[in-house]
Amino acid sequence: MSKQFDYIVVGAGSAGCVLANRLSECGRYQVALLEAGGRDWYPWIHVPVGYFKTMGNPLTDWCYKSKPCAGLNGRSIPWPRGKVLGGSSSINGLLYVRGQAQDFDDWANLGNEGWQWDQVLPYFKRSEDWQGAANDLRGQGGQLTVSETRLSRPVVDAWLEAAQNFGYPANKDYNGEDQEGVGLFQLTAKKGRRCSTAVAYLNPARSRANLTILTGSCVEKLLFEGNRVTGVRLASGDLKANKEVILSAGAIGSPQLLMVSGIGAAEQLTPHKIKMVKELPGVGQNLQDHLQARPVFKCASSTINTEINSWFKQGLIGLEYLLKRTGPMTMAASLGTGFVKTHLSPDRPDIQFHIQPFSADSPAEGPHKFNAFTASVLQMRPESTGHLSLVSNRFADHPDIHPNYLATELDQQTLLAGIKITQLIAQQEPLKSLITEEYSPGISVGASVDADILNWARDTASTIYHPTGTCKMGHDDMAVVNAQLKVHGIEGLRVADASIMPIITSGNTNAPVIMIGEKAAAMILQEIANV
Repeated sequence: MSKQFDYIVVGAGSAGCVLANRLSECGRYQVALLEAGGRDWYPWIHVPVGYFKTMGNPLTDWCYKSKPCAGLNGRSIPWPRGKVLGGSSSINGLLYVRGQAQDFDDWANLGNEGWQWDQVLPYFKRSEDWQGAANDLRGQGGQLTVSETRLSRPVVDAWLEAAQNFGYPANKDYNGEDQEGVGLFQLTAKKGRRCSTAVAYLNPARSRANLTILTGSCVEKLLFEGNRVTGVRLASGDLKANKEVILSAGAIGSPQLLMVSGIGAAEQLTPHKIKMVKELPGVGQNLQDHLQARPVFKCASSTINTEINSWFKQGLIGLEYLLKRTGPMTMAASLGTGFVKTHLSPDRPDIQFHIQPFSADSPAEGPHKFNAFTASVLQMRPESTGHLSLVSNRFADHPDIHPNYLATELDQQTLLAGIKITQLIAQQEPLKSLITEEYSPGISVGASVDADILNWARDTASTIYHPTGTCKMGHDDMAVVNAQLKVHGIEGLRVADASIMPIITSGNTNAPVIMIGEKAAAMILQEIANV
């Protein structure tokens, strides 16, 4: 194997696979894609419902865990991140949400030229092979299959109708003209199988002579000549990058690799005897995530809980999937969704629903023994930010994750408002007649019990797996990369993944990260063309 490449992409996740495909497409450049995890051969990766088998599985998941968080009443919680070709796109819930146009305009208004909505939309469209109705805002013929859900459940349909009766508009395409409203999720799935970025972008490029894909290859640190990155160090030896190294290791991996390589805040590096290459105090800061509260309602309608409560029923479901690629095994993490405004955000939606025809106290324990559905709710643009901190100078040692959830009054009140809206929708027909009991929080709506509802959320809420922001794009003192995603003060190094988001997007983050990969590749190739 060659030890020299033009481009080295670190991390074969949602952005990294895109970069590997696009940079190797013309055939002129030698590209290496490095993935710490293995090949995506585990069968459950490709079955949509397989996220129950991949999250928390060290075969496919880094199995991070947060530090105790005051906003969660001192709890620490799991933070799954993909450790396999495709990264988190191989273990996530398959939900495809671009976000709001204002999200990207906000990025541009912070001084990040080229990231406003009308300039990122072409990269969303380029990535998509949208299976729904064609229109000017959706892409068709791209690498990533985006489809409408193949499954329906009466309780989810009833929730959507009840939400409309409560005053929220129906929205068939929340990735279209306007996000606001309720409808069914769109999925990164093709004919009943997961369409990860490894499937969409790597599989078609795998045979290219100028693309080298190395699995089981964990980068230990970056290599420098002065302030220029010249390559990476693996346990098996060094690889040289003649042009650039691009970090796409995610919101945890990318900042950690920068820090153990000598780029970060002095107070992070000095205690671990890491030689400072460039002081950038924002590395590992600005950590943002979506926190979900999970109200559960017992119901008279059939749900997944009881549809899989025997080996016989599971066998029939498995047989249907094998023969037809239909049925419950094609189910993404949620079926129904809603993007709605609370009184705290009159101009644009600030909460999102994930409506699931099943319920569980935890995925590891399996579904409840009774019929129930979950109406998960999250605040889309939290004010609270956390940080990462090193525990050693070794990349193999997970950093401490401090999410700092619910640290501001706005975040607390927005989540509370979302939970109360969930309870109010449950009182609307035709949903009301299906519900037999509010299982959790089980606390009636009312100002006198707001503190109890919020405390329930602190006791039970969990991440919905959207860490972002830890190498933020910008020009202030805490920015890590500029608008071209180049690390400030360092040559030959970019970051392209969820960590560059200055502000988290409004909704699930996989689609925006794929767009970031597309835009990063285009910027790199354009720069070369202009030389």
